[in-house]
Amino acid sequence: VQLQASGGGLVQAGGSLRLSCVASGRTFGSYGWFRQAPGKEREFVGGLTWTRGSIDYADSAKGRFTISLDEAKKTMYLQMNSLKPEDTAVYYCVAARIGSSWSSWGQGTLVTVSS
Repeated sequence: VQLQASGGGLVQAGGSLRLSCVASGRTFGSYGWFRQAPGKEREFVGGLTWTRGSIDYADSAKGRFTISLDEAKKTMYLQMNSLKPEDTAVYYCVAARIGSSWSSWGQGTLVTVSS
């Protein structure tokens, strides 16, 4: 199984970006996003369990970020609006949630938000 994230880049504060994550191989019941800013620990951004129709977000993402899933394309999206410099990080897509752990990790895509 591979998770391939893309869509990162440089954006000004207040702007938007949409990240994509394509899953090859098997289909998972849950997908999510983490991020890691320079010098900081990796943190959960949000996740969805499409088999239960549930989505949850970190407080930092609520109201600005939206996770969605195109099951047919096996592609998950992270729409990020009203971006802030503190959103600058490498964003990782993940799959297969077990409690608070995730067993499949993709490579990251860098998001840089300039002030």
